[in-house]
Amino acid sequence: MGELIGGVLYTMARPRPRHAGAATVLGGDLNGAFQRGRGGPGGWWILVEPGIALPALDVDEVVPDVAGWRRSRLPELPEGSITLAPDWVCEILSPTTRSHDLLRKRPLYARAGVPWMWLVDLDARVLTASRLHEGGWLELGTWGDDAVARVEPFTAMELRLADLWGRATAP
Repeated sequence: MGELIGGVLYTMARPRPRHAGAATVLGGDLNGAFQRGRGGPGGWWILVEPGIALPALDVDEVVPDVAGWRRSRLPELPEGSITLAPDWVCEILSPTTRSHDLLRKRPLYARAGVPWMWLVDLDARVLTASRLHEGGWLELGTWGDDAVARVEPFTAMELRLADLWGRATAP
């Protein structure tokens, strides 16, 4: 997998099973409630590993682990790369992506004006949510272990964190 940011090609291995599993669970949970409107309000596109181009920021391709756009801003999905910054991104931190996600992508998402960002740390079993405020990230909270949380911008749904760590919980 590669990302082309500021004329520099960053390459990394494809996500490993725990990383892919967390992205699949999170994307699937949010997709049902927020994209399809099943048990939630709908009104979003929720995509796993979408290709995003942000020409104004000299970004030819950035790939968040999971991202979402309000349909009021992105009524239809394009054929090629999406050229509109997401309304929400989630990066799943792993040993091979941690520094890239924190040092390159997190500031990039702030410059792009992404309103919300989540970081999922699989090793620590922690989800940290932030909201963009005056060009920087304001931490909204940190949840971990087996917590059940309602996290901005998706407070209409309970998120069972144990599912992200691969420890299934009863509904």
